[in-house]
Amino acid sequence: MDTSAHPFVLVGLPGSGKSSVGRRLAQRLDLPFFDSDTVIEQRIGCTIRDFFAREGETRFRDIEQAVIAELACTRDAVVATGGGAVLREANRAALRGGAYVIYLHSMPEDLYRRLRHDVKRPLLQVQDPLGRLRDLHEARDPLYRATAHTVVDTGRPSVASLVHVIAAQLELAGMLARKGGASRPEGGEAPGGPSGPPGRQHPRTH
Repeated sequence: MDTSAHPFVLVGLPGSGKSSVGRRLAQRLDLPFFDSDTVIEQRIGCTIRDFFAREGETRFRDIEQAVIAELACTRDAVVATGGGAVLREANRAALRGGAYVIYLHSMPEDLYRRLRHDVKRPLLQVQDPLGRLRDLHEARDPLYRATAHTVVDTGRPSVASLVHVIAAQLELAGMLARKGGASRPEGGEAPGGPSGPPGRQHPRTH
């Protein structure tokens, strides 16, 4: 892999820390940060939750696929993806072939502990949210692992600790010998601040 061009992409279940870890990792590496859900919301002009309700999941996944393909080609950046980004084979192929993918692996029990009071996540507004997280883990864990170049078990460390672990792994893998600038799709954040029109931060729904 050409280490001077490919982005670092975080994948994982909702609540695994992709956005918070990704933002801090980008700051540490002095790279722009993108959240695929924020980019999507800026493209569709509404929240993903509202778009899901109005247009359905298939239409959303079509837009997500186009955004993932674009972000996978973005030079020198850190990208956080939605929890369902690996559901389509085309996305997995684009990420695996065009980016260095880091899977933030979290056990369902840890996710439930982090998210049980988050009423803004429709994912957990079910009778058995822990059971729902276990089902998602069972279905998606193999897809995340098939897509990722490295796996980081999140457990209970702080965001700072996870960023340190990831940066150390990237250095050992020879992935930090970077050069050149980043091309920034709308919705990204430059090192130290937002780039382009500010993105609205909304809860993930998938």
